[in-house]
Amino acid sequence: MRIQVKGQIAEALGDEMTRVMWDWIVEQLVEPYVDMKRETFDLGLPHRDATGDQVTKDFAEATKRHLVGVKCATITPNADRMTEYKLTKMWKSPNATIRGALDGTIFREPITVANIKPFIPGWTSPIVIGRHAYGEIYAGQEIRIPGAGTAEIVFTPAGGGEPIRKTLHTFDGPGVMMGTFNTDASIRSFAEASVTYALAVGRPLWFAAKDTISQTYHARFRSIFDEVVATRKTELESRKITYSYFLIDDAAARLPKSNGGFVLALMNFDGDVWSDLVASAFGSLGLMTSVLVSPSGAMEFEAAHGTVTAHYRKHQRGETTSTNSVASIFAWSGALRQRGKLDGNTELSSFADRLEASTIRAIIEGAMTADLVPLAATKPERSLSTLEFIQAVASRLQA
Repeated sequence: MRIQVKGQIAEALGDEMTRVMWDWIVEQLVEPYVDMKRETFDLGLPHRDATGDQVTKDFAEATKRHLVGVKCATITPNADRMTEYKLTKMWKSPNATIRGALDGTIFREPITVANIKPFIPGWTSPIVIGRHAYGEIYAGQEIRIPGAGTAEIVFTPAGGGEPIRKTLHTFDGPGVMMGTFNTDASIRSFAEASVTYALAVGRPLWFAAKDTISQTYHARFRSIFDEVVATRKTELESRKITYSYFLIDDAAARLPKSNGGFVLALMNFDGDVWSDLVASAFGSLGLMTSVLVSPSGAMEFEAAHGTVTAHYRKHQRGETTSTNSVASIFAWSGALRQRGKLDGNTELSSFADRLEASTIRAIIEGAMTADLVPLAATKPERSLSTLEFIQAVASRLQA
């Protein structure tokens, strides 16, 4: 008998190979066990284009409404994708749109498996990357400079008064410029979420930026973090959780020499890059969870990796692929566990634990996709296809 679920989950379908295996995960690992309504949105690139990207905003609102969302990986188009999909516009990252709507912070943590050793032997405990998921280049504006002239940044006060102007650069010829921003409210939410997460997992908190160079923008982040940490000093001290600020280049130098086991809070772009670095060093991008945490309490779960285009091309040609679905499986388990927590449905939360345990057990017992085989301490005779691995998890879940 399937587990009955009172609340709903907002579900976002995605693109390419991740969408193919998303359907298999739902069909074999979720629907046979869970009776739950899902409000589903097609965030595949063609449908985003057809709706003027309104569907992305609708999914974000549904996530706020249900307090739980689960999302498949999606394409952020570039010039090549514009041509391939005949798009009407080069749409911004759907993840950036969702992050902006939820004003969230992303926490990404490696999925550790006993027989998959990190490339950095000293990393004996996971490193969680807390990424500020608002503003900066993901919501900025860019201009292609056609020729000589002066580029300025201007702030015009809403209530009147003299605009604040600064010359960015005087161009002698063509170039490019970009304007980015952030808000005190969002930075504060980021700092609060980072402290809360560090307390929840019982790990030290690092924050890294470059306030020696960016003496206004980055310095504002540092000062707000200092304020938030000061107001929560009693909580941190009672749990013996330490907070450290590092210049980002210093943090980069310390990272490979550490044992791991801490939360590293980073600004938006830094978190985007470093989360992939940490995932790869721990084994694979396919072994990295990602959860977007909103100040309102809404949480959106997804895999940290992209749509695996190269594998999708093979799939289109009718060839067998061996795509790692672990992070997508954990996106579903995370969403189901949170739904269970909100509903007081311990049976659903327990099922999420069993789904994750079945996935880890499959890998330990030698059932793994091709990307994991070179990383395994004990290598299996062969790697499994995308579907075979999901079936291997399903057989253990049934047991």
